[in-house]
This record gives sequence, C-alpha cells and structure tokens, in this order.
Amino acid sequence: MAAPNVLVTGGAGYIGSHAVKALAAAGHDVWVFDNLSAGHAEAVGRLQAAFPERRITLVEGDITDAIAITQALRASSAAAVMHFAARLSVDESMREPAAYYRTNVIGTLTVLEALAASGVRHFVFSSTAATFGEPLHTPIDETHPQLPINPYGQTKLVVEQALAHLERATRLTSVVFRYFNAAGADPAGLIGEDHTPEDHLIPRAILAALGGEPLQIFGADYPTPDGTCLRDFVHVSDLADAHVLGLRRLLAGGASGAYNLGMGDGVSVREVVDTVARIAGRPVPHVTAPRRAGDPSRLVASSQKARTELGWAPSRGSLDTIVRTAWQWHTRHPHGYRTRA
Repeated sequence: MAAPNVLVTGGAGYIGSHAVKALAAAGHDVWVFDNLSAGHAEAVGRLQAAFPERRITLVEGDITDAIAITQALRASSAAAVMHFAARLSVDESMREPAAYYRTNVIGTLTVLEALAASGVRHFVFSSTAATFGEPLHTPIDETHPQLPINPYGQTKLVVEQALAHLERATRLTSVVFRYFNAAGADPAGLIGEDHTPEDHLIPRAILAALGGEPLQIFGADYPTPDGTCLRDFVHVSDLADAHVLGLRRLLAGGASGAYNLGMGDGVSVREVVDTVARIAGRPVPHVTAPRRAGDPSRLVASSQKARTELGWAPSRGSLDTIVRTAWQWHTRHPHGYRTRA
C-alpha cells in the first residue's frame, strides 16, 4: 500500500524541511504549506529534485487563512498534518507577545478547525521544551510540570492543552514533540539552517568564526559550572526521524501522546563555542552580554518515552557531529539558500 499524503505547515523552514525530506525518504508525497516569511522555496525545490519519484508541492499561504489551509488540505488529500509553522524566538516573544498569540495560538487553531472540517484525524505538533519553564529537576521527563516563563512557551502549551479537548470533541489524534535545542544540518548538505536574523547559538558562533559580528553570550552568571546556560542539543535530522515515527503511530491507530526530544546531555554555551572553534580551526570572537529575559538556566531532556514507545534511536547526537554538519552547511552556503551548492 502506498504511503498516505501528508500536509506539512512550515515545511519550507528549518525543522520542517528536514521533516519533509524524512517523509519523502519514507515514501510519502508531501504538500508544503508555508507563507515563506521564514521558510525558503529553494529548500522545497531542492527536495523535489532529490526525490523525483515523490511529489513535493509548495503551496504558499498563511495558517491564519482558513480558506487557504482548507483548500490545501483538499487538494493534497492528506491523511495527516505535521504542523511546524510558528514564531519561535523566546527573546522576540518577550517583546512581541501579541504576535506570538496570533500566529502560534490563533493560527494553529485555524489549522485544527480546517482539519476537523476536512475529516483529517491525525496531527503531529511541533512544541517546545519552553513549555516547562525553569526546571524543577533534570533531566526533564514528560511528567515535569509545565510552567512556561515566556510567551513562546505559553503559546505552545495553550495548543497542547487544546489538543486534549479537540480529541474528545472531534476524535482528532495527535503526537506532540517537545524539542530541546534543534541544531545541525542535513548530513548530505542538501538543506540547512537559514534564518534572518539568526537567533540560534551554533550558527551564530559559526558566523562569528567566519568573520561576522562577535557572538554575544547572554549571561555568564547562571548557577551552572561555567556560568553560562546549559542546553540539550539534538540533531535536526534525528528530530525529523521522530516525526515520521510519530506519524506512523497515529496512522496505525495508536493513541495520542506527548514526547520530549533531546539527547539527555547538558552542554554549556562556552562548550559550544569551544567546539565550534576546534572544528572551524579558528577562534570564535565573542563578548559577554546581559541575560535575556525568559531564558532558563538549564534545559536537559529525558527522551526515554520516545525511545520506548516510538522506537526513536537518534544517531547523530554528538556535539561534534551537530557542529560539523552545521559548519559544512554554513561554509558551503555563506548566504544561505541564496548560495548555490
């Protein structure tokens, strides 16, 4: 039996495009629904060229447009939706909370209402470790209280809570993935990270090593061994694999579930800087800046539930592997997707 079609919102973006690649490799035809405010049509084009036997279709539209998303669902005959489209900067969410509620809550509810109207019953949701807030214990498992300390985390939690009510009302089943720190790039070099502005630590460190602005280390007075934040970095391709496994669970009639995705290792900002410098073979110019509002001191995952229930077996999780794939992407694509491979 052919693998069913899947609609991927935000599928031209960083994590979404890696999920599209994983879906195509697993035999699915994919419709990418993206407003291209942060995503890249070039990423979708590269994926279609790499998988000529699959149909990978880009539909430009916004998740707050109910008519557009409904039309895309009907055109795609999708059996499921993977939802990545969102605003995702903690710092920006502290400054522009209304924009985060508009996109991450109202936009997602618009998608969910379109699913219900179209008879689609399976939903894979991109959530975040930011729903947990300042950890009460580490590693953080799925039973940890969800007490977000920034609007980004709060908007994702609102959707998680809504999904339970929607399941009772509409029989929608869902898998929720709470990422810790997505990082790295496609090991084959096909797609990678291209944000404007760039908020993520590893690409910012790489860009500094390549002659860009010095990296700002936000806070060196946290209660951690070297004073900088501890984060759990997980390779973006491993995240993509988890989404395919979550989809398979739902398509096979499995129950809804929420899963944390990380490697279980806390790495400090200074350790990341040192690793980038070693792999790049050059220093990473950096300066210490004040803490950013809304940043917890440490976020480290327990992903045992995903490993046990989904069979998730991340294989690219070492910091060296993550940094090497990111370094390869950024050095080959110094201007992102505007640079031809």
